[in-house]
Amino acid sequence: MVLIDTTSSFYVHCTAGASHRKVFHLPYMDSVPEQSLQEHQTEKPRGIQFVEYIIGGPLSYRAYQTLVLILTFFTYSSYHACRKTTSVVKSTLDPQSEVSLSLLSPSPRPSRRWTFTASSGWAPFNGSDGASLLGDLDVAFLSFYSMGMYCSGQLGDRLNLRKFLVFGMIGTGLFTSLFGVGYWANIHVYVYFLVVQMLAGLLQSTGWPSVVAVVGNWCGKRKRGLIMGIWNAHTSVGNITGSLIGSAMLSYGWGWSFVVPGLLIAFLGLVVFLLLPTSPESVGAGREEGDQDLNSVLKKSRDELTETLLELGSSVIREQVTAVGFIEAWKIPGVAPYALCLFFAKLVAYTFLYWLPFYISDTAIDGEYLSSEAAGNLSTLFDAGGVIGGVLAGHISDQLDARAITAASFTYCAIPALFFYRAYGYVSLPVNILLMFVTGMFVNGPYALITTAVSADLGTHSSLKGNSRALATVTAIIDGTGSVGAAIGPLLTGYISEKSWNGVFMMLMAAALVAGLLLTRLVVAEVAAKIHQCRSAREGASVEV
Repeated sequence: MVLIDTTSSFYVHCTAGASHRKVFHLPYMDSVPEQSLQEHQTEKPRGIQFVEYIIGGPLSYRAYQTLVLILTFFTYSSYHACRKTTSVVKSTLDPQSEVSLSLLSPSPRPSRRWTFTASSGWAPFNGSDGASLLGDLDVAFLSFYSMGMYCSGQLGDRLNLRKFLVFGMIGTGLFTSLFGVGYWANIHVYVYFLVVQMLAGLLQSTGWPSVVAVVGNWCGKRKRGLIMGIWNAHTSVGNITGSLIGSAMLSYGWGWSFVVPGLLIAFLGLVVFLLLPTSPESVGAGREEGDQDLNSVLKKSRDELTETLLELGSSVIREQVTAVGFIEAWKIPGVAPYALCLFFAKLVAYTFLYWLPFYISDTAIDGEYLSSEAAGNLSTLFDAGGVIGGVLAGHISDQLDARAITAASFTYCAIPALFFYRAYGYVSLPVNILLMFVTGMFVNGPYALITTAVSADLGTHSSLKGNSRALATVTAIIDGTGSVGAAIGPLLTGYISEKSWNGVFMMLMAAALVAGLLLTRLVVAEVAAKIHQCRSAREGASVEV
């Protein structure tokens, strides 16, 4: 259902499906411009229409939810698969090292454990500054990804989410493949690879705000934390998939390590175009009882709606169909604290993403050094802990109905986890595995919670008065701010680790502390609300007695 306001009249435009539309003319109305009606008409994706034709009836709400969760899971996994490929191919482009040493490290760090290959590498990355040039590509990608996130959120709330997401997926596939085309085209100009990575980062920024907005439209708040915690495992699945594909294709030429993931995400983009329903209203699916969410304010009866229109006037109606602006989204209660918190939380998480394999190989565990390959395999346990942490954080926040308390608790627990991993991770391999798993759980738990359930909650905040056109913008603001920290953390680590790993872990613990402190006001508000609820419950019980 969509409400439309003209200068001197009110209209209610009801959409019950792809082919059933009805317009109710309320009192004191003139005709509605045809263009205004068409702007709000919705149509089921062609694939959905075909499926319903085959089964001879409409899909259930639960079937739509399942379809959305599966599609968006594989969609964002494909984004991460494309993102991971670069780190896999680095050792081929610059054969002086097997792992990425840093993002902007001046030169590769000498070590007796490096394995030199017979390959001459790929100019311009096979020189003495190869690691530095490859690191610059990472920083360029993350920088444009972060900047693009803010624009993508605004566009996502103003355009058709399905088509916008498909555009981003096909564009990402194109520029990921263009990096690999340099292999067959024999391109050795650094600027070419730099520009391709910049544009790839810009287009990848379309993914996160879009998929979170779609999932938020379909998942009610009751179990949103748990569902999104499980759903957020797409990050690890995408990283693993990208590593496996990239490694498998290297024997055929490093260009295929980029082209295959690029073709994969483009193909999934076609699937999304055919099948993805962006919201229940877009396909005429009624929500389940007790699962009201984004447009529940629009589910009133005709009489109630008419009364509301007469009371509130046209200014309120315009809010139903107008996307929330960038500045207005920042003013939503909780957006700024969570965005700044994620800046520091993601700084910690991405430092581990880029540096953990090297740190493991650079640390004697029980008196022995692991090979780069063994260190890379061992580092996946950090992501495994992160998956568990994301699920736990989501489930706990659902049970307590306290997102800020849960996120802050996990963040504070990450501080001793980081300390113990640095202080005792070298004792033995089992101890290292246990401490790494626990660290991953507490580091990635709040990161997953804030980027999923919290973003969806704030995108449907009560201050929006039922306006559902803020999800993508809010998600982009929060994750975009966090992505700035994701670029800064590994960059600082590249310089600090040259002097001491203790300094790196001190930086990470300080960042975790600041992240928790930034949520203090929200934590206090949630605690006060819980106390008020307890007092009200006691008073109610006393009255009954």
